[in-house]
Amino acid sequence: MRLGLSADEVLTTTRAVRRRLDMERPVPREVVDDCVRVALQAPSGRNRQRWDFVFVEDRKTRAAVAEVWRRGLAAPATPGVVGPEPTRMDFGSSEWARIAGSLDHLAHHLHEVPLILIPCLRVADRAELDTVRGQAGAWGSVIPAFWSFMLAARERGLGTAWTTSHLSYEREMAEVLGIPYDEVVQVALTPVAYTIGTDFKQGSRAHAEQFSHWDHW
Repeated sequence: MRLGLSADEVLTTTRAVRRRLDMERPVPREVVDDCVRVALQAPSGRNRQRWDFVFVEDRKTRAAVAEVWRRGLAAPATPGVVGPEPTRMDFGSSEWARIAGSLDHLAHHLHEVPLILIPCLRVADRAELDTVRGQAGAWGSVIPAFWSFMLAARERGLGTAWTTSHLSYEREMAEVLGIPYDEVVQVALTPVAYTIGTDFKQGSRAHAEQFSHWDHW
């Protein structure tokens, strides 16, 4: 099923779907393959195409993956950081309360989704991520493909949600999935499921002029 959305509609209505995931409807592999074919066209540094997608469909494996992810929710996202981190989100707002509630819902039901995706990046050595330049080149070689997959999924009636909490226990997740930890870096995790309804709207954001800097900061 294709929704027939315009490019702008796909880009502005691909939401983090947590509550409205259809846990009962299987996701056909041919639909997933279509989304992967779209992701193949994403840019990667020097066209090295170092990314891989690990799809988890087996029920017991999904349960194990979900358990590692839940443990990560309780771990600090940035250990050692002192003081408030930069944000344009009001964490006292009703909007944040809704987001937190939907995250809690996903935590209780992640093991039930028909498919979980973990995007990964191949590296010669994890020391590549020790510098800002190395990180920029590495993440820039996998995140565009992952986002393209999510956009393609939206057009096909599928919901996704970009999450990273399991990375606090990346090695444990690697053991669950047989990922070679020293050579493959996990980047994120998303549920993949058909959505209950497809009428997603644009999200609440700060005003556009707050993001643009011309000629200097």
